[in-house]
Amino acid sequence: MKPSMSIAAEPERYEDALAELERLVQAMEGGALPLDGLLEYYQRGAELLKSCRKRLNDVEAQVKVLEDGQLKEWAAP
Repeated sequence: MKPSMSIAAEPERYEDALAELERLVQAMEGGALPLDGLLEYYQRGAELLKSCRKRLNDVEAQVKVLEDGQLKEWAAP
């Protein structure tokens, strides 16, 4: 992924947004990006993070509805 992605569309799936966010973080941690590139990646990452949080909150709200208004503790398999 290269800089100049300011008009990138929001991924349709949560998993795609998370994967893109992880790629951005890896690129930023790699230390090979110029300062302007770091800023663009950071801004895109902030957008993706906001989108992921919104999706998670939406899913949590749906689970509450399905559980009659009470969010139950998650039981790991």
